[in-house]
Amino acid sequence: MGILNATPDSFFDGGKYSSKDQGLSRVSQMLTEGADWIDIGAASSRPHSAVIELEEEWSRLNALVPHIRKEFPEVPLSVDTWRAEIARRAWEEGIDLVNDISAGSLDSKMWDFIEAKKVPYCLMHMQGSPQNMQDMPSYDNVVADQLKWFSSRLAELRSRGLSDILIDPGFGFGKDLKHNYQMLKGLEAYHHLGCPILVGLSRKSMINKLLNITAVEALNGTTVLHTLALQKGAAILRVHDVKEAKQTIEISQYFNSVPDALI
Repeated sequence: MGILNATPDSFFDGGKYSSKDQGLSRVSQMLTEGADWIDIGAASSRPHSAVIELEEEWSRLNALVPHIRKEFPEVPLSVDTWRAEIARRAWEEGIDLVNDISAGSLDSKMWDFIEAKKVPYCLMHMQGSPQNMQDMPSYDNVVADQLKWFSSRLAELRSRGLSDILIDPGFGFGKDLKHNYQMLKGLEAYHHLGCPILVGLSRKSMINKLLNITAVEALNGTTVLHTLALQKGAAILRVHDVKEAKQTIEISQYFNSVPDALI
């Protein structure tokens, strides 16, 4: 899943792809490099980011989504938003999936919209909000706590007749460095929830803080984390660097297919 940020303040590529021409060029590049999905977001969710007005978020999306849908009619598109109204407008423009960092907690109308239109949905775990999520996050056991949290929300979504659901553990969203690596190490446990697992590890602080580098320098670390996530059964990698992620997937798939030579 290639990331297209229509934001001026995202932590890695803010401001690069906000215009129609920039957006279309970037989507074309990601598809050429092997992207299967394009995820479009217009409101930064980095730690302590400011909340923008609904119409500002829509203005940024509307400058891109209709043109991308027209230019690439067969490409699956998702919208990264927690607002039900933004999700509704994007769906009317041909978006295929809603990627909600808040799992419905920031807009009580989100699940009503998803239920009414039967829109495929990505349910992500976040402790708190982007404005406070990194202020001393705490868990008894981050994996066990998340499994309980996901189970409860999946039960409600399924009771509403929804089945096209992805889950995202939410790396970096209300987790400290240890929590993030515990989640990655325990990723296999999330398969018990019965949903494909999407992971967003690309150039995140769990790399940068550990290695004392910047997001610009974090491609190698990203590839390492992608490899580990794939070996533990991640179904979708949400990435800034599509070519490198696609190569990681191809190598991992081949590695898993090769028979053991040991007697």
